[in-house]
Amino acid sequence: MRPNSFDATTHERLAALGQRVLNGGRIDRVEALWLFRLEDTADIFELMAWANRIRERYKGNKIHLCSIVNAKAGACSENCSFCAQSAFHQTGSPRYGFVDPEPVQSALDEARKNNVTAVGLVAAWRGLNEGPMLDEVCDRIAEMKASGKSRPDASLGLIKHQRVADRLKAAGLECYGHNLESSRRFFPQHCTTHTFEDRLETIGYLKAAGIKICSGGIIGMGETREDRCDLALSLREIGANVCPINILNPIPGTPFAKNPPLPPMEILKTIACFRFVLPRQEIMIAGGRTVNLRDLQSMIFAAGASALMVGNYLTTLNQSVEKDLQMLKDLGLDPSWEGHDFADQAEAGCGCGEKSCEMASAAV
Repeated sequence: MRPNSFDATTHERLAALGQRVLNGGRIDRVEALWLFRLEDTADIFELMAWANRIRERYKGNKIHLCSIVNAKAGACSENCSFCAQSAFHQTGSPRYGFVDPEPVQSALDEARKNNVTAVGLVAAWRGLNEGPMLDEVCDRIAEMKASGKSRPDASLGLIKHQRVADRLKAAGLECYGHNLESSRRFFPQHCTTHTFEDRLETIGYLKAAGIKICSGGIIGMGETREDRCDLALSLREIGANVCPINILNPIPGTPFAKNPPLPPMEILKTIACFRFVLPRQEIMIAGGRTVNLRDLQSMIFAAGASALMVGNYLTTLNQSVEKDLQMLKDLGLDPSWEGHDFADQAEAGCGCGEKSCEMASAAV
């Protein structure tokens, strides 16, 4: 098919799938994979138009803003091929122990000033166990909660005991970031020191504790479109509340340092496909958007994104918060903190629209 040609069959199928999702239905794996494999530029723009309607249907003009604090940097025991903080890679990334309260409070002050809904504590280590470090983490979360400046979130690696998740919840943690990263099939290609099943186990403990789940992945690691499709479906299955999409920013010294960048239109198509699979979830665009999307960053919302990570990332820079806020203002989108909650999409984690659904109940 020549570029930008019109295919009535594709047009009709996109319209049927888009209307089904708008009406509270869901798409299956065959249909989702067909969306991920669309190639024609005109078809991709039509896909994005439907994704934008779906975002507006379930999210209105609200944009959820999130930022992170690198609470413990470098020397991580895991060998994730994309990560500058792994002890397996020579990247020159900073290394320091768990932060004191003052930097966290400064991050909260900055977040409140910029209408950022949530601030996440992120630690570069394998995971969190009972002991003095858990005590310190819980103290920091309790301090964040007591400040009332932003919702306390955290991303602290693997959890192997229910009592650890329960203590985080008791300290005031509302949402935990734990990315599946990729499909189950592709996972061993970027990490061998823990498994996809280890991550699912952690998410199970968190959900049992009543903690909401922020889980997504990274695209551009060498995975196929089928892998991206299966990642989106896995996120629907676990009932994730927030689904971050990171785009690989190759770091010198990591095994993925020479990965070719994804074309911007492939990135935007992926976001739109995630919105079809995950109509009610917050789809957050996070690491790598500045370097990979460049002047097309504002199009992520037209592709269905409803959330944005602002401020700098763990080891790489982002564009300024002021520039992000101006971008949202120019688009007529509302990043205000007041009245923004993601409890509603947890009721329909599968995207089927039925509150009685077993999967939907498990997501609460």
